Amino acid sequence: MTDRTTYLLVDGENIDATLGVSVLGRRPQPEERPRWGKLLTHAQDAWGNPVSGLFFLAVGDSLPVGFVQALTAIGYRPVPLRGEGKVVDIAIQRTAEALQDRAADVMLVSHDADFVPQMTALAGTEGRRTALVGFHEFFSGELRGIPGIEMFDLEYDVEAFTSPLPRIRIIDIDEFDPYEFI
Repeated sequence: MTDRTTYLLVDGENIDATLGVSVLGRRPQPEERPRWGKLLTHAQDAWGNPVSGLFFLAVGDSLPVGFVQALTAIGYRPVPLRGEGKVVDIAIQRTAEALQDRAADVMLVSHDADFVPQMTALAGTEGRRTALVGFHEFFSGELRGIPGIEMFDLEYDVEAFTSPLPRIRIIDIDEFDPYEFI
């Protein structure tokens, strides 16, 4: 264990939208959503640092109390935001910029290319680890192209789902199981 912290920046809206529109083709049911606690555990296990999970969410005039309480109970610090524009993206960008001055590692949980400048700057810092967490096939090409950035698949690496998702993915022949298809 080190004194270095891993900051887990979660763009929950992006993950939920990708899961619903691109993977399931409909709004996810509660049991089909990621087990967010597994993500905290994965981040700690992957890099061996204490993890600070920041879960950014856009809200109107009322707080989704049940969801916020659940996030808090599993170890996240919810960051409810309101205002004009893409408030979640703006807040994550500002947080990533602020982390540039800290000796910390950063995992971004999003597929969104809006974070390319910040993640490029973070990844370019010597000694800092950076990663993307989400669905491999939906990471923006610009995010994928950042030198030195690691990638973790939310389903296959993190194992954040209780049942398999209906995804089409490239399978390494050494991992091919014909029983998944017959």
